[in-house]
Formats: sequence, C-alpha cells, structure tokens
Amino acid sequence: NAIKYWKQDYEALKQQCLQAGTLFKDEEFPACPSALGYQDLGPYSFKTQGIIWKRPPELCANPQFIIGGATRTDVCQGELGDCWLLAAIASLTLNPDVLYRVVPKAQSFQKDYAGIFHFQFWQYGQWVDVVVDDRLPTKNGELLFVHSEEGNEFWSALLEKAYAKLNGSYEALIGGSTMEGFEDFTGGISESYDLRRAPSNLYQIIQKALRAGSLLGCSIDITTATEIETITSLKLVKGHAYSVTGAEEVYYRGQPEKLVRLRNPWGKLEWTGAWSDNAPQWNYVDPKQKQALDRKVDDGEFWMAFSDFQRQFTRLEICNLTPDTLTSNKVNKWDLTLFNGQWRRGSTAGGCQKYQATYWTNPQFKIQLDEPDYDHEGSLDEPCCTILVGLMQKNRRRQKKMGEALLSIGYSLYQLENNTNVHVNRSFFARNQPAAWSDPYVNLREVSSRFKLPRGEYLIVPSTFEPYKNGEFCLRVFSEKKAKMQMIGDVVSANPYEPHVDNKDIDDEFKTLFQKLSGADCEVTATGLQTILNRVLAKRKDIKSDGFNINTCREMISLLDTNGTGTLGLVEFKTLWMKIQKYLAIYKKVYSDYSGTIDSHEMRNALREAGFTLNDQVQHSIVIRYAGSKLTIDFDGFVACMIHLENLFKVFHLLDKDKSGVIQLSLAEWLCCTLV
Repeated sequence: NAIKYWKQDYEALKQQCLQAGTLFKDEEFPACPSALGYQDLGPYSFKTQGIIWKRPPELCANPQFIIGGATRTDVCQGELGDCWLLAAIASLTLNPDVLYRVVPKAQSFQKDYAGIFHFQFWQYGQWVDVVVDDRLPTKNGELLFVHSEEGNEFWSALLEKAYAKLNGSYEALIGGSTMEGFEDFTGGISESYDLRRAPSNLYQIIQKALRAGSLLGCSIDITTATEIETITSLKLVKGHAYSVTGAEEVYYRGQPEKLVRLRNPWGKLEWTGAWSDNAPQWNYVDPKQKQALDRKVDDGEFWMAFSDFQRQFTRLEICNLTPDTLTSNKVNKWDLTLFNGQWRRGSTAGGCQKYQATYWTNPQFKIQLDEPDYDHEGSLDEPCCTILVGLMQKNRRRQKKMGEALLSIGYSLYQLENNTNVHVNRSFFARNQPAAWSDPYVNLREVSSRFKLPRGEYLIVPSTFEPYKNGEFCLRVFSEKKAKMQMIGDVVSANPYEPHVDNKDIDDEFKTLFQKLSGADCEVTATGLQTILNRVLAKRKDIKSDGFNINTCREMISLLDTNGTGTLGLVEFKTLWMKIQKYLAIYKKVYSDYSGTIDSHEMRNALREAGFTLNDQVQHSIVIRYAGSKLTIDFDGFVACMIHLENLFKVFHLLDKDKSGVIQLSLAEWLCCTLV
C-alpha cells in the first residue's frame, strides 16, 4: 500500500473535481516559477522567460495518456539535464509489471478526465503515491521538458512532473545517476561495474539481468566539466546516461559475436561504428536475425559489439529487482532488512576511520549470518553467506536549493567475536580491521556492494567521510538466507554513583564547615548552595565553568531532598559533595586536550563512565541542550546534565511500578514531572 504524498488522495480529489465540473489545480506543486527551480531555472533566469503552463488538451486535438503501450520512444529529453532519469524511464518500459506499478493504468484524457494524474515511487523503504495536475511547462507551443515521439502522448511528461514534485522542483532533477531512478521506480538495489575492471562473465550478467527484468544503464565518464555532453567521433555522448535494452549473440562470418543494444534518451544521435544501423557487418548475418535486430531508424537506439561497448563506455549500472538474478539460475527470494538512521553533528556524525576520536560514535548495526548460501562458494569447513549492503542518503535533492550537496558516504563491516548489544567504543576500532567495506567514499545517493562472508556476527558502521556532517540515511541489507539484524545501542539504562553516607561517617572538619555555611537551622537553600559551589569552582584553574546557575542548584536539591523541605541537611549535602567529586574525576579523565572543557564526543565516554547507557536520540538531545556552538561542554553544564539525568531516571522508576519500562501519565502528573 502506497503512502499518499502530502496526504493527497487521488480518487477523492478526482471525484471532487468531476462533481464540481472543474479541472484539478495542485496547490502543493502549483504551475508557477517555484516548481521550475531556484537558480538555473529560477524566476529571474533567461531560461524560464516566456514559459506558459498548458494542459495537453490545449496543446493538441486528441491527447492520449499512453498510445499502444509505453515504449522507449515515448521518452525524449527536453531542455532539462535529467538524462539519468530518462534512461531509467526508458528501461522501465521494458518491464510492464514494474512500469504499471509506477504508472498506474486506467488514466485517460477522455473517460472521467479531471486534469489529475498519479504515479508511484519508492522512497527509502516505502511506496509513495504522488498526485499532479496536468499543467505542463511549454515554450512556443512545445513541451519544454520530456516528450514523446508521438506528439499527442503525455504519460512520460506527467511522470517527470510527478518526480519533480517529489524532489521539490524540475531543477532539482538536473544531474544524477541512473541507479537513483532505477531504485525509485522499483525499490530494487543497484550495483555498479567499472567496465575497465569488469568480471569475465559480464555479458552473461547483462543477459541474465535483462531476462530477469532488471534495469540497466551505462555512461562514459568525463574528466572535466567542459566534457559533459560532448560528442565523440563515433557519435557517442560523454557524461550522458544511456539505457541498455538488449543483448544478443549473432553469427558473423561463421563466428559468434556478442552484441548489446543501447538507447540514447534524446531519441536521436546514434553510434556510427561497427554494428550501428545499416553498418556493413549486418550483411554477413542470417537475414532473419538481421531483419529482427537491425531497425535502420534514427530513434536513438542502436547495436554495438560488446567488445566496443567495453572499450567505449566506462560504467554499467544494474538495478536488481531481486538481487539473486545475478548469482543463481533458481529464483530465490532474498531477505531484506531496512533501517533508517541519522548522522547528527556532535553526537552521531563521526566521519570515516581516519577520524579515530569520533569514528566510533557513528550509528552501529549488528548482523548475524548463520545460514550459508544455497550454492555457497568456500570450503565445507567455512561456508559463505552472500549479502548485498546498500547505504542511501535521504532527501538531498530536495535540499539542493538550500545549497546542500550529496555527502561522501561509505560503510565498513567488522567481525564481532563477542555477542554485544552495546555501542562499541573507540578501543574496539583501534584493535580491529574491517572484514569488508564499500568502495572509496563517494558523493552518490547510494553506495552498494556485494560480499561473500564466512558465517558469524558482523558490525556495520555507516558514515560520512568527514565528521560533523548532518544527514539522514537508509541502510538496506539483502541476504540470500534469513539474517538477523538490529541497531546497536538502543538500550537506555542508568546505574549512577550512589554514595552511602551516614552521620557518623562525616568528619568533624566537614561538619564544622557545613554549620558555618548553612547557618542556624543547619539547612542549605538553593541560593546558599549556589554560593558555596561557585566559590569552590572559582579556585580551580584546571576546569572551565561559568558557575552553577540557580536552576541546577534547585535540581540538585530536588534529587537529594528526602524529606521535601526544599533544602539540604548535613547528610544530603555530604552525598551531593561526593557526587560532584565523582563527576569532577570523570570529567578530568575524559578530556583529552586539557582545555578545561570536554567536547560532545568525549561526553559520550563521560556518560558511560558515570553509569548511563543512552541511545543515539538521547545523546543528540543532550548535545542540543548542553553543548555550545563549538560543541564543547564546560564543567557546570556537565554536572547539570548528570543531575538532570539522575532526576529523570529517579522519577521514571518511581512511576514505573510494575518495572515494565513503560509508564502512563495524566496531564497533571506529566506537568509535575517536568516541573521538578
């Protein structure tokens, strides 16, 4: 079941329009400059001058949604640099089952036409139903962006508009990898092959993938920006995405010749080398095969020898609808586990292994591989398990207009010797090398790799290349057999230092000092406590502090005031004093640079030393509340955090009478808790 994007219900909106006799106008993605873009296609760009939004019935006499089924020639590129997307759409037309998931049937400009259409895309683990109106950008009466060779067919233009809406604007679609489009149309997982270092069985992989309905794209890498869309002497376009649409072997002069069929999404400009349309090689092929394969039309689609393909192109991308299509002739359904996570500056954005002080703070996931593959490689003593791991960063296209680019991302897998559910620390990574890792960190939406690993438990650590980079991600693991996977460090518990103080254990010097500070009633108020603690702090040069504020002092009293007087007696004050001494020792133990402050990553160690086990969300909340703009925490902030945590755990345990880890509160109880 698809989630309704922006909560727009296609059927309900369509019925409203039909009953009112109006055509749908999409308020969420209006036909105005903001839908086009923000810079190159922004409101003041010369490229957007003279654009008029028109509905298909205003553009031609007999508009159709699809004519004679969706075909590759329905996808011709317009003025937008989204060839990566169009190559993916063209490949989509080869697989009707996948196509009609993305482009739902029963949409028409005739029956029940209301100016509203809908499309479905996969987004980070779920399908999303996107509604659009049919107002399309035009210039001089022609569609500005994607269009069909058939002048009156509009499914591809409306699909492009729905995808632009999903990503914030048409301009957000400029530049990308065909894999991105493949995955958003299928929910599959992609693999990328460098054709200079391709496996020896690549042609079989391509044939098998095409037979299995996988989507394939290829491109020629560029070395400088000026090379983009430059045309080679044999009429191939550099830095441009092509679809791979066929792979056939023919007999040429008595010898087998491997051919591949490619398509340029421009719908024109074809390869002119061997095996191109009308090339002399076709004269030496069986006439029936020639008739079936050699189309002789300038439609952007052409054949070439597989050997030329490997020489001319640099990258092949395959989106596996079921990843096993590339490894096994039997179709075995792969097991999929998906987690969504975040990198947060100061708490979980630790960067790559190069940054040893922070790398260990990245999110961590544990996977258990118990069952070997059906046709495992490896000895009987050491059977192997195949997994495909994909790390995808989320929502970066939508953030392009805010100047946010794709982050460089990657991941590593480490073998675990001991079963652990606790976030592993820095010393683990100092002792252990990765068992497997993704290719070098790269600024793609997704990095994915296939691994064959011995059975066992593994830790997966996804990260950005540099620390302190905010981002959201989706981690997917496909395994041939069932694999158990969980996020590590999701446990929340506390065992803080609890000194046991008795009146008779307190020495006379401390008693005399307390009587002097507390006055006649031998009770310390919050104001008195603030004065005492800040006098002591002022004498210390080894730690930085602005002094304890009155609220922290009130919270200290709230934690230790056993008789509800709002003050501290001698034993309570001695207990607090010992706690603060303990916190001071921890604080000095974890700061590494003797600056007098600790940073937000050292704070994680300090919390652990103090007996707190917290998940990533709580760690991040602590950074937001207690760390400054430079992500440092001074001593009074540190103690304030410890005392606040102790109070929160204390109140929760008092209310959790059946020790279930869940409490139910009335509004009044909730207010009392938060006002403590």
